[in-house]
Amino acid sequence: MELTTASYAAAAGTSKRAVNFIQASCKSTTYPTVCFSSLSGYANSIQTSPQRLAETALTVTVSQAQSTKVFVSRLARFKGLKKREVQAIRDCIEEISDTVDRLTKSVQEVKMCGRAKGRDQFWFHMSNAQTWTSAALTNAITCSDGFARRIMDGRIKNSVRARIVNLGRGTSNALALINAFAKKY
Repeated sequence: MELTTASYAAAAGTSKRAVNFIQASCKSTTYPTVCFSSLSGYANSIQTSPQRLAETALTVTVSQAQSTKVFVSRLARFKGLKKREVQAIRDCIEEISDTVDRLTKSVQEVKMCGRAKGRDQFWFHMSNAQTWTSAALTNAITCSDGFARRIMDGRIKNSVRARIVNLGRGTSNALALINAFAKKY
């Protein structure tokens, strides 16, 4: 059964206007379905605010990055790993740790945009948020690259890459929503 915006809003007790805003905003992202499904549950707090939408997208992505870090860290404890898998996992953990840090900084910068006094201050914080989020996306890709060679084929590679692909999608969507917020200024 397909859930329409109206039925979603009614079922979740949220305003149709807020859900429509999120749905319309997500259409400008690379992964609109992922965007809407990850953010629509926050419609009551987002309402129709591009800033709160960007903040929420980043916060959700920070959570996803933290979960990915824990998942990859647990893989390092598996017995019988190849030396290259162990190294790729260690490198990936480092990249994902950086991702968590950069996304967390981005959340703070987007919040500062809302408190900015004047255009220069807004753009200073916006530029920082865009840079940190872009760097986080690069980190996720770098983690995935560690598992790219054919010799790495197997369950570990597939597990890590699936998580990283999802993290990359969330980060890409968050960056698109930050950019959309910047255009509204």
